[in-house]
Amino acid sequence: MRADFYLIDKPRFRAQPLLLVCELARRAVEAGQPTLVLARDAAQAEVLDDLLWSFDPDAYVPHQIAGMDEDEDEADVLIAAPESDVALRPLVINLRDAAVGDGFERVLEVVPADTDARGGSRERWKQYQARGLELKKHDM
Repeated sequence: MRADFYLIDKPRFRAQPLLLVCELARRAVEAGQPTLVLARDAAQAEVLDDLLWSFDPDAYVPHQIAGMDEDEDEADVLIAAPESDVALRPLVINLRDAAVGDGFERVLEVVPADTDARGGSRERWKQYQARGLELKKHDM
């Protein structure tokens, strides 16, 4: 298992951090990786749902919010609010404060640009490290 931490650095991601999530989801779809996005709350799930339709006019990222349709297992990207009870997929993009439990191959953690807001990311790094995951850091 592997955990990749994406540190927001570029101005466009600083202005709208969910754009990085859209980019990561697009890459996952292009690589044929079924992806689960663990949204912080239902409002964030809806914002991400809208943004995935509009962030790039040339990109199509098949997605849906968990619990909105019976065939959610067929969606390339499934967005789950905390109240959704969904199974983990091989690739998980985690936007929540807690580390993701076992059951995935790779987790992507989006780290805020504000250094004061990075404490939770550091804690998740330590938790994944203690579990023996391979860790990588990427500046975005």
